[in-house]
Amino acid sequence: MREARERQDGDPGDPGGPDPATPHALGNATYRRLLAAQVVSLAGTGLATVALSLLAFDLAGAAAGRVLGTVLAIKMVAYVLVAPVAQALVSRLPRRSVLVAADVVRGAAAVLLPFVDQVWHVYVLVFVLQAASAVHTPTFQAALPDVLVSVRQYTQALSFSRLAEDLEMVLSPMLAALLLLVVASDALFVGTAVGFVASAVLVASVVIPRPRRAPDGGAALEDLPFGARVRHGARLMWGVPALRPVLALNLTVAAAGAFVLVQTVVVARDTFGQDDDVVALLLAVHGAGSMAAALAMPRLLARVPERTVMLGGAATMTAATFLVPLALRVDAAVPGLVAVGALWVAVGFGWACTEVPFGRLVVREVPDGERSAVFAAEFSLSHLCWLVTYPLAGWLGAAGLAPTALLLAVVAGVAGLAGARLWPHARATRTTP
Repeated sequence: MREARERQDGDPGDPGGPDPATPHALGNATYRRLLAAQVVSLAGTGLATVALSLLAFDLAGAAAGRVLGTVLAIKMVAYVLVAPVAQALVSRLPRRSVLVAADVVRGAAAVLLPFVDQVWHVYVLVFVLQAASAVHTPTFQAALPDVLVSVRQYTQALSFSRLAEDLEMVLSPMLAALLLLVVASDALFVGTAVGFVASAVLVASVVIPRPRRAPDGGAALEDLPFGARVRHGARLMWGVPALRPVLALNLTVAAAGAFVLVQTVVVARDTFGQDDDVVALLLAVHGAGSMAAALAMPRLLARVPERTVMLGGAATMTAATFLVPLALRVDAAVPGLVAVGALWVAVGFGWACTEVPFGRLVVREVPDGERSAVFAAEFSLSHLCWLVTYPLAGWLGAAGLAPTALLLAVVAGVAGLAGARLWPHARATRTTP
């Protein structure tokens, strides 16, 4: 697929291992600001999630669930359709400008949401906001390996990104609850916009290196025709042997993860007769499992090949989902919830193990100038899996939680086996400290 380029010790694409003296990723001033931008952007996104729920109830009353379901579907459709097309459109533009513009568009959409009085207005603005996110996220992912030049630093950055996402899920609802004690619900959208604007300011304050051209003299991504640029990331995902299994593992993550995210409230409230605080607790322990894996990831990937970590994570998620029906059969609430909580931790841990190392594979296998196309393709294709498993988990769950868990476990297991079969052992490299 490409010629091997010259690499310095510790390059993210070098399987030989980083220099132990390499400074920590947080020692890089540019990365610190980019991480801060990601954190405030995620905080804004979390506030928007709560604010949209309240706005949906204000506009639709008892039909708010239908509105939110449609909003979630719009989000997934925007991610699936917009990401590869948008990356093809912006591939010739400076990445800093793309990131700032995407944040500005997201902030503008958030500011307008409190003023809508029709449900379809919400749908339009949510599509605009999520379309901008579909531009921002892959561009941000592709920029990090050009900012952090060592494998150790880049792995730390992947870990921090995962931690930031998990903390957003846990802390943003708490922040929203505190703000609602002193401001009206519409003000949460202002907080969302502030987060996006702060992200834009932080990104604008740094210099993001341009990706290097492939050393073999081939055509750069921006030189390809538009249609070829749209398809290029997906073609690379399938054409590079070490990336091909990720297509299957995305379905494993979506199958197991959808059951947790969609059915936790039903498990806590209906199966075990608990209150909302138990719902929050179960989601929190799920996030804790993911954060534990993220914290362990730099040391783990220094000793174990990505193949082992990612396939092991997929196996963990699948096994935990298979065991859900047994946990649901426990009669007593406390032991049953403890069992479910343990399985949710396992799903979270396996989820992070399956997803976090992907960036290292891209950096090692894909030329610098083509990474944004691959990140966009993976972003789009992974959310296509969620677009299938979210309604599957919801609709089938209404007929029975145990059969739904078993079906999704089968889907996750088959996808994991496909990933293992597609992943050649010869490419399972590791990085020693």
